[in-house]
Formats: sequence, C-alpha cells, structure tokens
Amino acid sequence: MSVVLKSAPMQGGVAVEQTKGMLNFGMIALGVIVVASILGGLRLYQGAYAFKFGLDSTTPEFATYWVTLFKVEIPLIFGSGAAIWTYLWMTRDKDLASLDAETELRRYFTLVTWFLVYTFSFLGIASFFGEADATWHQTVIRDTALTPSHIAVFYACVPLYMIFGFSTLMYATTRLPQYSTAYSVPMLVAVIGPGLVLANLGFNEWGHAFWMTEEIFSHPLHWGFTVLGWTGLALGGTLLQIVVRMTSLFRELTAADRQKSLA
Repeated sequence: MSVVLKSAPMQGGVAVEQTKGMLNFGMIALGVIVVASILGGLRLYQGAYAFKFGLDSTTPEFATYWVTLFKVEIPLIFGSGAAIWTYLWMTRDKDLASLDAETELRRYFTLVTWFLVYTFSFLGIASFFGEADATWHQTVIRDTALTPSHIAVFYACVPLYMIFGFSTLMYATTRLPQYSTAYSVPMLVAVIGPGLVLANLGFNEWGHAFWMTEEIFSHPLHWGFTVLGWTGLALGGTLLQIVVRMTSLFRELTAADRQKSLA
C-alpha cells in the first residue's frame, strides 16, 4: 500500500498533485514483521530452553541448544547483511549529478523507511533483551560469555541492528546527492555509535571475568553501553537534514508544476 501525496494549494488557487506512491507502507510493514518475528522467536526460544538447558555451559545440552544457536545466528545475520550491502553497492546510482527532483524525493521517502525499520530493530536491545540480560546475571552465576541472554541480545539483536544501520547509511551514500559527496556527522554518529555496543562487549566481559563479577547497573563497566546508546539521539539531527532537503524538493516540484499549468 502506498501513499498519495498532494501539495498545499498555491497562490491563485492552483492545486498541484505530486508524485504518487512515494511512501510505501507495505515495505515498512514487511521490515517490521521480519524484525518482530526474529525478536519474538528469540524470546520464545529463551522461554523454552534458557533455564532448562542454559544454566551450565559445561553440559552437552548447553552446547546443543545454545552454542549451536550462536554458531547459526552469527553467519546468518552477517551473511544477510553482506548480501544487502552487495546489492546496494551493485545497484548504486552512478550519475547522481543528473538526478531529477521527483526521483530524489522518492528516494528520501525510501531512506525514511530504512530509518523506521532501523529504529524499530533497536527495541530488542533497549527494551526487553537488554533488561533481561542484567536480570539474568543478577540471578544466575556467569560461567561463560555465551550466556542465553548474551546470545540473544549481543550476538543477535546488536548484529541485526548493525545490519539495518549500515544498510541505511549505504543507501543514503549511494543514492542521494546530499550524502554522496560528504558524510553526514549526525548520520554517522546515529549508525556507528550504537553499533559499537558490540565492540564494547569485549571490555565488559573482560571486566566481569577479572575484577567485577557483580552485575551493578551504575558501575563504570557499563558506562560504555549507556553512552553508545545515547548516540542514537543523533537521529534527530539526521531527521532535520532530511526534512530540510525534502522541503526544498517539494518546493521545486511545485514550482515546476505551476510553470506547466501556466504554459
């Protein structure tokens, strides 16, 4: 399902109909359904096997149910990401200098779709799985970095979030003139910052293994997760850039339509 966009009435009472189908709700729904299915499946899997087979990493059952999941999800998620990035690069626009306003505006709506799915994928980290991880380590002794909670939040949700983030960035840089000639600082911060949560996991596990076994929320060992999560607020600056450019394109299309009507 798509949206039909119409401009506001111009001076003289002339109403100009803009391009149809710029915002595709079907693609948004598909992206949300895919992400929600992955997150929901992980949650159901945890509910079925976390306390039953996930308390002791030395048992054969732990290897069967949890190590196997880890070995499957990492190549599957990053492999899917590599396929998406390859597609975006191979189909990139090599002549952005001659891009017309209508096509550029349509691509901005597609970029907004990418960002919507990207931010939705962050729910797995920022809400249930993130809080569940802290709760797990406060009630269960940590005997491995590959705990049932970590396998879900750090090795599935974070990579998933990274895939959508870098795909969004690549779409912008390969299809929109504003982002092809120079990088947007807010967009880089919003995409790369939260993705570094996965890198910060190494420091977190090192600290918990050698000098801080208790899961205290306010401990400096966890500050990196908080700061990197805050970088997602840069999405506000990115949105301002997008809105300013889209407004300019709407005005350009409206002016062109008006010239046609007067001709």
